[in-house]
Amino acid sequence: MKPPRMLPDLALPPGRRVYFASDFHLGAPNAAASLERERRIVRWLDEAAQDAAAIYLLGDIFDFWFEYKHAIPRGFIRLQGKLAELTDAGLPVTIFTGNHDMWMFGYFTQEMGIPVLRQEVSQRIGNQLFHIGHGDGLGPKDYSYKALKQVFTSSTAQWLFARLHPNFGIGMANKWSRHSRLQNGEADAKYFGEEEWLLQYCREVETLTHHDYYVFGHRHLPLDIAVGPGSRYVNLGEWVNYCSYGVYDGNELALRHFEK
Repeated sequence: MKPPRMLPDLALPPGRRVYFASDFHLGAPNAAASLERERRIVRWLDEAAQDAAAIYLLGDIFDFWFEYKHAIPRGFIRLQGKLAELTDAGLPVTIFTGNHDMWMFGYFTQEMGIPVLRQEVSQRIGNQLFHIGHGDGLGPKDYSYKALKQVFTSSTAQWLFARLHPNFGIGMANKWSRHSRLQNGEADAKYFGEEEWLLQYCREVETLTHHDYYVFGHRHLPLDIAVGPGSRYVNLGEWVNYCSYGVYDGNELALRHFEK
């Protein structure tokens, strides 16, 4: 295992907080439900911005996303407008790609100044060290997805998909996404104890470098589990059922629920 990439330290002024959320899955399961969820997310961003030092969005923001050279998927304009408003006001926002929106390229960085990260990173926030990422493909097992991810992240696959007309390519991809485990859901309601793959990954990283918090999405189940002495794994859950997020006040990272 390679040492995690380190981001520059983030100072946390008194009274300021850092917010984490993931797995909005905008676009699923249909346009009406997605729009209602998007409006709720915008309200959450408005509330968070009142005392936020930074906001991290940890992947699967969209149930599917692909940036063509001259086009992006239709919709989600309220979220994009709000993110642009926040970054224009000087609030740092960072996005991680997930397994549903790994085909983000330069759009959010060029239009909104938002860094888009593809791998998990470590960062000191205030006085504590965080390890942050989406979480897909980490830990043992899940070999079929890891192989599929190698295909989807290849430049060849991306070039071939870009040759498809958006009407066909995005339509086909949306049908694929509807068969995701978020739609089937039963596995996400189960807690697997010591067999949680991301928990095993956290404990492996912890043997190399102590982190106070490991923060991930992907799992779709809000979790707060001890990794070792003085170290916790927090999974942010998702916004279809839980509307859960994490907030760090300089002393503790807590899971909360918005309008639920």
